[in-house]
Order: sequence, then C-alpha cells, then structure tokens
Amino acid sequence: MKNLKYILLICMVFAIASCEDNLDTFPTDQAGGAELFSDVDKAMSTINGLYRAMYVTEWGTGWEHEQFGHISIIHSGNLMAEDMVQAEMGSGWFYYDYMYQVKSDFTNTQGRPYSSWNFYYTLITNVNSILASKDVLQGAPSKVNSLMGQAFALRAFSYFYLARFYQQSLAVGGGDLPGVPIYTQPTSIETEGVGRGTLSDVYELINADIDSAIVRLHPDVSQERVHISNLDYYSANGLKARIALEQENWQEAFDAAAEALKGGTSMLAGSDISGGFAFNDSGQDCVLWGFEILDDQVAGAGRAMLFGHMDASASDYYASRSRVCVSSWLYNQVKANDVRKNWWYGPIEDEQATGTQKSYNQFKFQFANVATGAGDYIFMRHAEMLLMQAEAKCMLGQYGEARTILEALMADRQPGYDISGLTDANTLTVDSENGPTTPASGSLTLLDEIMLQRRIELWGEISRLYDVKRQGTGFTRDFEGSNHSELIPYVDSQNPLCPDWVMAIPQAEFDGNSALDPVIDQNPW
Repeated sequence: MKNLKYILLICMVFAIASCEDNLDTFPTDQAGGAELFSDVDKAMSTINGLYRAMYVTEWGTGWEHEQFGHISIIHSGNLMAEDMVQAEMGSGWFYYDYMYQVKSDFTNTQGRPYSSWNFYYTLITNVNSILASKDVLQGAPSKVNSLMGQAFALRAFSYFYLARFYQQSLAVGGGDLPGVPIYTQPTSIETEGVGRGTLSDVYELINADIDSAIVRLHPDVSQERVHISNLDYYSANGLKARIALEQENWQEAFDAAAEALKGGTSMLAGSDISGGFAFNDSGQDCVLWGFEILDDQVAGAGRAMLFGHMDASASDYYASRSRVCVSSWLYNQVKANDVRKNWWYGPIEDEQATGTQKSYNQFKFQFANVATGAGDYIFMRHAEMLLMQAEAKCMLGQYGEARTILEALMADRQPGYDISGLTDANTLTVDSENGPTTPASGSLTLLDEIMLQRRIELWGEISRLYDVKRQGTGFTRDFEGSNHSELIPYVDSQNPLCPDWVMAIPQAEFDGNSALDPVIDQNPW
C-alpha cells in the first residue's frame, strides 16, 4: 500500500497548487491536511484540482504524449476496435494500442497498464479524503452537497472505467469475474491492501455512489454548477445512464438519460456540423460535461493532447504523419446527404505522405488554436443521451418509441431519413461473411440501426471497444475493402470474451499490495 500513500501526497499537493491554473473562476488556497477539509470553500479547491488532473500528463514515468488523462484512455479504447484507423505508425504513440502491443508492458511504469491504473486510483484516493470529511465540513449546505455529490460521482466514474478497462463486461462475463480492489476510506502508509473481490462488488459500489451523487446534486439542495467541468445533477444522470446501460438495466438507463436531458442542453444543429464545427468547444449548447482548456493550460504544447494526435492539418504535430481515419466500412454507411459525412474524407486519389491528404482522414477533432495547441474536451453530449434512450427502448421491445427517438435525432442529420424497412428486433446482425459488426448489407434490424447511428454520431468520443464488449459481438478489421493498417490476425477479436480486451494489472500494484498474488490475480492472456 505504500504506492497509494505516495499517490495521495503527490496529488494533493498538485491539486492545491494548481487549482488557480485550472479555471480563472476557481480560487487557490495553500492550506493543507485537516485545515483544508474543515471548510467547504477550501475543500472545493481540491476537487477542482482533480478536474484539471483529468487532462494533464505524466500518469506514467514516461511517454507523456499519450498519457493525458481520461481522454487518452478513451482514445486508446477507440483504436483497439474497428471503427477508427491509425494509418501510419509514426513515432509509435498510440499505435501500440492499435496493434494490441501494450498489455505486456505491465512490468514498467510508463505504458498503458500502469498509467491508466494510476490515473483512476489517484482520483479515487483523493475523493475518498473529501468524502471522509462529509460529516464535519463547515459551510453552506448547498455547497457541501455540491462538493460531496461531485466526489461521489467522480468515485463512481473512476471505478466504472477501471472495471471496464481491467475486466470483461459485466453483462457478458458475469458478476463473479474478479473485479478491482475497492477503497472507500482515505489511505495511509499503514493501510492494508485489499484483493480484487468480484465485478459485482465493484458495480454495487458504483451504483451506490452514483445514486448518492444524484441525491446531493439535485438542484433543490445543491448550489448551481460553477463551470462546465464540474459534474452536476444532469451530467451525473448521464453517467448513471452509461452505468445502467453497461448492466443492461434498460428502464433505468432510459430514465436517467431522460433526466439528464432536462438540463437545458440541445442537439448540435446540422447547420453547425455542415459549417465545419469541430469538437473542441465545451461551451456549445449540446455539451453536458466538458473541460475548458485555456491557452496557458495546454499540456506539452498540444503534443500531449488529443488534438495533437487527431488534427492532421497541423503540420507541426504528430497527427500530420500518423493520420487517424474512419474505417471505410463505417464511412460507407453514412449516406451522401448526411451532414456528418464531412467529418471525414472519402477515398481520394492524390494521397500524400503527411497532412490531411489521406483517404478517410478525419476532420471531426481539430485544434481550437493551433498556435497554442488549445482545444476543449467534450466528455458528454446531448445526442448520446438520445441514443441511449433509443437503445433502451429497443431492448425493452418498445420499438415505436425507439424509432421516434432515433428519427428525432436524425431529423437534423439526414433529410428524408427512412427506417420503415427495418425489422423491429433487438438483436444485432453478426453473422455476415463481411464480419460480425460490418455486415455488407448495412442495418437489417432496428437495433442494428441504433448502434450504427451511435457509432457514427459518437465516433471518437466514447470508446467503441466498450460497446463491443458489453454487446458480446466481437469484431473484425478484415472486412471487404478494409483500410486498416493493422488487421491484428493474432488477436481473437471475434471472441465475445477476447482476453486481449482486458488490460493487465500493473506489476507495481502487486509490488505494493500483498493481498494480490501476481500469478493468481493477474488478468489472463
């Protein structure tokens, strides 16, 4: 457990010292320890520091250009599936995720296994210290509720992504699979490590935490959200909808998404998309939760940020020579009159070795300011809530309502959108010779179409791999006309329980936690 004590001390100092840099509306305070958690305004500086920590680098001991917090982990989960292509190896950043060569990195403290584990457990360690003060914290009740609600939501968020990254899906693998170690109290050098328990144990805590968050963040008892980066009642409900979807609690997922939509957000208009909208502005009306990143907060001059790995038009950045593209199959499913079609190039003849002149190159994610490397991160959007509602209604067999929701979403995307020919069924077409998630025919069932629109609309925003895992479909990159640079024939990707989808637990955890056995408790290969 020595490693947890170290993480706590380092992150606490970082959070307090850097909170003024986070957002200019956030005050800073150099208080620490018991004094910090005696007053809600002082304690709020810690959770604001944690929000900033969610997009900074150095979660491992190196390779910081691909370790910029939560969004880098989402990006790796997209590259591990079939809808996103990394066309060239470049310097290797993220390409090893794409070619499934990071799991064996578990013995060092640089790569994906350690950096992701360290990231989420750092958040957990710090929110546990905040939550431990809930009965003694002084201040306005509405502020205390806001602080504690955000802390509960962040802990639910952290365990949720740990569970998805370090184990199979609960829906497919079952609750008896080993989970991740659970800590709900502040840790110290004397704290005894705990074992993995079960995946059901982890989700029991996740569910309890997100419900506790929602109660405390309700507008009747919580202060109004200060900034878009702060989790609030509506974004916490959006997180609850994601959690319920993962557990196949369909009605709960629908209800939570419906509650999230009451927060005043709206659909990203088709005119914004056709006008060249890039997903780099957290101030858009469609955003439920996002991070504003000011010019002086940019990590690694933009090279250690998502846009540096996505925007091929910026010639001085990595993406210019390691282009990120959409899969040719998914691009071909987007109708010619769909305004989202211009998020990517189609096939082009005059390809070039660097820059945007590459077939299927993406334009959805671009710098807001190339000179400074700035651009906001969007973590949750209005459209995702609608798509979760449509999926939930379809899985409940309420096909008419599912169609209505989907048609409402598509009304501002594709003129004349018509799904009358689809079969009312909550099954996916996975038996195509073209591959389990790339049927040559396109959508046949209503669920096919809902998931297709989810894959198009949310491309690059949520980890596609998590959907593959929870739906038990498997996938292939070796479909007809594939533009993937790595077909990964050595990965059993059509297996619904492919062991390569589960990240290895870092050796550092076994070294610091005597309750874990490196042979018995390590995830299988």
